[in-house]
Amino acid sequence: MNLTEFNQSDHCDHFSCPERSVSPAVYILLYVCSAAVVLLTVFGNLLIIISVLHFKQLHTPTNMLVLSLAVSDFLVGALVMPAMLMWAIESCWIFGRDFCTVFTLASSFLTIISIYDITLIAVDRYLALSNPFLYMNRVSVRITAVVIILDRFVVGVYVLLLMYFTENFSISVMCPGECLILGNKVWYVIDLIYSFIFPLSVIIILYTRVFVIAKKHATAIRELNNHTRPKTQKITSYSMKSERKAAKVLGILVSVFLVCLLPYFIYSLLGDVIEPQEETIQKLIILLYLNSTVNPVIYALFYPWFWRCVKLIITLQIFKEDSAFINVLS
Repeated sequence: MNLTEFNQSDHCDHFSCPERSVSPAVYILLYVCSAAVVLLTVFGNLLIIISVLHFKQLHTPTNMLVLSLAVSDFLVGALVMPAMLMWAIESCWIFGRDFCTVFTLASSFLTIISIYDITLIAVDRYLALSNPFLYMNRVSVRITAVVIILDRFVVGVYVLLLMYFTENFSISVMCPGECLILGNKVWYVIDLIYSFIFPLSVIIILYTRVFVIAKKHATAIRELNNHTRPKTQKITSYSMKSERKAAKVLGILVSVFLVCLLPYFIYSLLGDVIEPQEETIQKLIILLYLNSTVNPVIYALFYPWFWRCVKLIITLQIFKEDSAFINVLS
């Protein structure tokens, strides 16, 4: 995804960056807030990564997808977000051509990976709710891990091909304030379909189905609760409730992601109708990256196990023998 398709020539000449128009106090405050956002993103997602990797109870197919998304969000916070926030504060690209290339590759790869992680989460919830017995028997942690690896490989190849085969493609830093991508219309359309239209369509269709199925499950659970149930029915009811809760929380995750993602893509699509403003595009890209900051907050609000894991990690109990087998779900 071409996340830096704009030119900052209005803000700098070929020799220097522009003077800042904000007071020193505001300037310092912007950097302090940016550092806080970066630290929250990095450490919040790091806690999710450690939790899912360490505690055996969390080794489920769904949590492997949560782990994959957390890794992407962690890398966004560590590699992409600091440069993007500094770029916005300085109104000038100050890192040179080589890092511009790295920044473009990393932002494109990680953003597309996040989109497809969310898509895989939608597929996972749909399979779990539409055919729970088949899901339990066929979908395993190993299979999910293989799918995640293949997904990353395909996206990596796609990003490299996008940069190699696009006619007249270049990354240009003509002055310290520019990090400019030049690509043709054909690859722009391909990128739009692959990076946005296709995964978004899958997410919307599957989550529409998920909520329909969840409503049916809720009706079935109420009917079971109206009768004396044998043990097998109680287990089935608990399983259905568990899957519905997971679908609800992950539905919130998907919804927040779309709220952060859609403004940038909608504004990009209007590029031929209106003249895109560099400052507006920067703000929309930052909003897109802030989704990586919000995700750990969602887990903290809706997953009690996350708080239990954080407590065990902070108190260093994870270094005790057999700590991986601690019950964090009850």
